[in-house]
Amino acid sequence: MNSLVLSNFLHRPARSLVSVLGISVGVLLIVFTVGLAEGSMRERAVREGNVNAEIFFRPGGSIGMVGNEAFRLKIADVEHVKRVDGVKEVVPIGQTTVTVKDSKTGERLIDGVDFKSYAALVSISMIQGRPFGNKTDEVIVDTAFMAQKNIKIGDKMDLWERPFTVVGSYEPAAGARVKTSLATMQEQLGGEDRATAFLVKINKGLDPSDVAANINQKFPDNQLILTRDLEELYMNAIPALGIFLNVIIGVAAVISALVILLTMYTTVTERTRQIGIMKSLGMSNGGIAWTITKEALLISLFGIFGGILLTVALKAVLSLVTTLEVQMSEWVISIVFVVGLLGGALGAVYPALRAARMDAVDALSYE
Repeated sequence: MNSLVLSNFLHRPARSLVSVLGISVGVLLIVFTVGLAEGSMRERAVREGNVNAEIFFRPGGSIGMVGNEAFRLKIADVEHVKRVDGVKEVVPIGQTTVTVKDSKTGERLIDGVDFKSYAALVSISMIQGRPFGNKTDEVIVDTAFMAQKNIKIGDKMDLWERPFTVVGSYEPAAGARVKTSLATMQEQLGGEDRATAFLVKINKGLDPSDVAANINQKFPDNQLILTRDLEELYMNAIPALGIFLNVIIGVAAVISALVILLTMYTTVTERTRQIGIMKSLGMSNGGIAWTITKEALLISLFGIFGGILLTVALKAVLSLVTTLEVQMSEWVISIVFVVGLLGGALGAVYPALRAARMDAVDALSYE
């Protein structure tokens, strides 16, 4: 029986290959789209977590993590937060998004920081060039972003409709990929002596939740976010993302089922005489249906592995030319196998039943 399934699969190699590729496209659609969405969110969460601070202190009523908050925190409050039990260091930052032409979204998040205090907290170091000057139209970028955009020291970057000079690159990537002077950002956005958030470093050995509770007692009207919770927050930042990914999975399942349905329907039609011979030799209707179904599942299995290999190849190419991350998690791979095999099984139902119901005499006389 297994040799019959394999021989049927190899009988028309071109058609089998096209069917496998059709299912591979559906698998690629699932793995790559879901992986890219999750990978991009997690990559940003990791960068935000690299700031080496355990708590983000933000104004009350802040919404999301997209960097569009107004400058509402008073810089003078930094000293007050430092006096809270368990707090070791507090560094003010400004975050905003700017319109750019070299981004697929048309926007880019940038950080405004005091380089000396920020670098001391985050432990970043200059790899090329120098830090930006205070109140200057200068920026620094992380090394991965510099390589991706093919940026060189001295190049210009348009921010707020005027050119900023790239004066250095740094590692590790933390927060936004582009950083400029906090004073420059404050002046540009009308936020003098204010910030959008404070980075809070706590004393070693303490629980961030306990220190956050101490801060909340002193500043009950503000918002506190633990760095360790950033990944979950980013994954939930876009409410419609889960619905979108479920739609993608559903579309891919339909594609797989239709490919299998078309392939196996054509196969059954071409093998009408063969089916008649199997019936005349005593093969049961269930045995014939199961043979057709197994061939469909074999095509689906090859398509699943092909789609995963295509995703791995595309992921490798993207890593060379962009900083995009594709997350290939175990649960996504599990979903792919379930969706792919289920789609193959559903697509084979009608052809298998059609083959099983054929009359042996009519099948043997089929031309």
